[in-house]
Amino acid sequence: MKQTLGLIVGNRGFFPDELAREGREKMIAILERMGFEVVALTPQDTKFGTVETWEDAQKCARLFDENRKKITGIIVTLPNFGDEKGVAYAIRHSGLQVPVLIHAFPDRTSALDVKNRRDSFCGKMSVCNNLRQFGIPFSLTSFHTEDPDSEDFREDMKWFAGVCRVVQGFKNVKVGAIGARPNAFNTVRFSEKMLEGYGISVEVADFSEILGKIGRLKDNDPLVQQKVKEIKDYIDTSSVPEGALVKMGKLKLVLEEWVKETGVSLLALQCWTSIEENFGVMPCTVMSMFSENFIPSACEVDVTGSLSMYALQLASQKPSALVDWNNNVDDDPDKAILFHCSNFPKSLLQNARMGFGDIISSTLPKENAYGTCYGMIPQGPLTLCRLTTDDLNGVTGYIAEGEITGEKLETFGGVGVAKIDALQDLLAFICERGFEHHVAINLSLVGDTLVEAFDKYLGFDIYWHGVE
Repeated sequence: MKQTLGLIVGNRGFFPDELAREGREKMIAILERMGFEVVALTPQDTKFGTVETWEDAQKCARLFDENRKKITGIIVTLPNFGDEKGVAYAIRHSGLQVPVLIHAFPDRTSALDVKNRRDSFCGKMSVCNNLRQFGIPFSLTSFHTEDPDSEDFREDMKWFAGVCRVVQGFKNVKVGAIGARPNAFNTVRFSEKMLEGYGISVEVADFSEILGKIGRLKDNDPLVQQKVKEIKDYIDTSSVPEGALVKMGKLKLVLEEWVKETGVSLLALQCWTSIEENFGVMPCTVMSMFSENFIPSACEVDVTGSLSMYALQLASQKPSALVDWNNNVDDDPDKAILFHCSNFPKSLLQNARMGFGDIISSTLPKENAYGTCYGMIPQGPLTLCRLTTDDLNGVTGYIAEGEITGEKLETFGGVGVAKIDALQDLLAFICERGFEHHVAINLSLVGDTLVEAFDKYLGFDIYWHGVE
């Protein structure tokens, strides 16, 4: 979706007005070329469409308030020193609680005369000082001053857009929890009330409700057959009985209807081993299809695991998976095997094919365990994210980056080898802080995006591995 940003162009009377006019026009043109919709004052509203006076700030605040449903972030740009109070009042009185990026134009040493000097370098400090006093959180560009035409600024805008997506995505989000937590999995306990305090709601369904609706569907129902076709088109099902595929088609149909009815944006489903015993398939492929279509789906009713997947997805605009921290890699201290049965989205698997749950089928009939997704995680960049609820510290989590090495393993399920610097320190942190054995992964490098969104704007207590 196209993102909309509010733009505040700072100005100060005894600095060159012409620089403010040029700066506004340049910034709007560049942001629009990058694909953003821009909400900003016009030259008909204030002098050159900038914010300088109390009256300017009120006009800007009203404009932003009128567009509050679509503005996901605010850019403050300073073509000259700018009026720090005007900027602060415009943001405060808009009532918007969105990420704010502070940008300053660079001076040139060849143009430091009265008519051409910007002093934005200095003005940026004054704006930040006032925002700090006003209690308004803000983000900074990589360099103190940046030309909007530079690659540095473009990269900063991509990063900031990700921060805005994460913050916006977590506002009033609803998680779907279907079924009871497996009794053996104390590790995925969470505090529903705590999440509600952060604006995250949980919609709950007993799995008997889902199975009841499935039981009323006929095998030859055109809608069921359409879902079976979607599954066959999605993944290689050549080794799977038709009866199992029909069950998956019914499950997919009912879950899609429930998602639409409840308005949830992500899912956490019961598994291991109730659904296999009582329904006769594994839900992995159905969950994989949801995740591939940007409705992250976690197994074992790991609600905070699904939120971790969702955060990575918002930051990267790519599907995420939930994996087990599963095995060491011989004697290499910086490598670990990431594994699940699996329900990984297809884009996180090479040569994806449907199989059966090798571990579950050791205690249940193989016929009850079809539905898993086999394949290797492709080589490439990796970000790992884990959120959890801590009764003493609120929502906490950790972020790490590394790579999938592409090493081949003779095993089953979805699997890959991750290489992470100082992995042993991270593993010790996970154990000492009591984090879950599940972690969300995404084939991108978006750790800094998540840390900024979580720590600065959402109020989560986050450990940034390798940085802190």
